[in-house]
Amino acid sequence: MTLYLGCPVWANTDWKNLLYDNDLAPSDFLANYSRFFNSVEGNTTFYATPTTENIQKWLQQSQADFRFTLKLPRSISHQFDQWQPELLHQWLQLFLPLRNKIGLLHLQLPAHFSPAAMPWLQQMLGAVRPLYPLAVEVRHPAFFDKAEHEIRLNRLLRDWETERVIFDSRALFSVAPTTAQLAEAQRKKPYLPVHAIALSQTPMLRFVGVDDPDRNRLYYQPWLGKVRQWLHEGRSPYLFFHSPDNQTSPLLARQFVQELGINHPILQPWLAPPPQLNLL
Repeated sequence: MTLYLGCPVWANTDWKNLLYDNDLAPSDFLANYSRFFNSVEGNTTFYATPTTENIQKWLQQSQADFRFTLKLPRSISHQFDQWQPELLHQWLQLFLPLRNKIGLLHLQLPAHFSPAAMPWLQQMLGAVRPLYPLAVEVRHPAFFDKAEHEIRLNRLLRDWETERVIFDSRALFSVAPTTAQLAEAQRKKPYLPVHAIALSQTPMLRFVGVDDPDRNRLYYQPWLGKVRQWLHEGRSPYLFFHSPDNQTSPLLARQFVQELGINHPILQPWLAPPPQLNLL
């Protein structure tokens, strides 16, 4: 069992003089990021396909126990009205050199992906799961009904040993949008019911906090017990922490692990000492 911990990106210049030296080149960000985090949300693959050269660099620059969680491209996930086996096959084959370091592929479906599109999802599972572990994120309200549609979805995912992504944005929406960053984050992020679920050995939580440690603590407290439970059961959860502009995401992740009370690379000394947190 391992706790995989990460942020939405590794290349964030706001983390200079915190995690990174001020003169660190962007090409070296991943190598330094993976000293503290053992996973990352690969959001860039949602928007653009990396080159084979970039994939080789990711392989070489990350620690041996590092695991990537890469989003399938939106050209596939958001075009579920058509089946694109050739495009999907090409994309999946591209990442085979990185296969041993892929913790999960992340299929993020849009809010208009409804239960009527479930046959497409079944095709996706049949194509992806023989090659990679997978987590599926749904945003249509019907999949949170605790009844027919949700039961059907969860059963399908469990049958394919596929995880269902948990998205917790309650902290983000608990405050007024007093800054441009908050307003933008609230515009882009979904606000959905939070159903704590583990359908496989690798439950996945995406937690969207704010820049206030006390408010974040209020909303992540229940997850401390749940993550401890998962670890006790022998699972290896993936936890990803966001903040409105992701400037404070590393601090949020570190705060959570401090309260969780386990040993993790994120607790190693940083370039600049993180703020001392009152955990009482």
